[in-house]
Amino acid sequence: MALSDTPAERHRQIAGLFTDRVLGTKSWDAPAPVAGWAARDVVRHLVTWLPGFLAAGAGVDLPRGPSADEDPVRAWQVHCDGVQAVLDDPATAGRELTNPHLGSLPLAAAIDRFYTSDVFMHTWDLARATGQDDRLDPAFCAQLLGGMEQMEEVIRSSGQYGARVEVPADADAQTRLLGFIGRDPCWTPR
Repeated sequence: MALSDTPAERHRQIAGLFTDRVLGTKSWDAPAPVAGWAARDVVRHLVTWLPGFLAAGAGVDLPRGPSADEDPVRAWQVHCDGVQAVLDDPATAGRELTNPHLGSLPLAAAIDRFYTSDVFMHTWDLARATGQDDRLDPAFCAQLLGGMEQMEEVIRSSGQYGARVEVPADADAQTRLLGFIGRDPCWTPR
């Protein structure tokens, strides 16, 4: 399935795939591909960083569910539904997010660029940690990789990504994206 170009629909598609992986998780303590993380930490990461980003930059308060420690499935669902409601709200079209590092940009574009793409990449982490289908949309993998490669110095200096993992030059887009963001595409739980 091709991903939409509109922020609201792309979030619905990507978050829907992540939701499927959340619902398919049998052990929230399973180790994840991010060093020191378990499956629940993938959810924790996604539900904890965006609320502050949106509140500070756009005055948007997302609903709060239980913690990922308490109930990772419900934590994700409340958060995901809240983000989707913001993107589906017609008033969002006129709102901006302002950040000292990013400047000002349309709120929906900010969510799409920084958050939805993060959900997309972390879908692999959760799927791999829990033994589920870890295939990602190849066209979106290539699109993200192309954009990120142009900003590699900024990305590496942010501390948000690990060191690049070398992969064959002729590897598919997903493998190259994973290597770029510091994931070993061959990682499996011990």
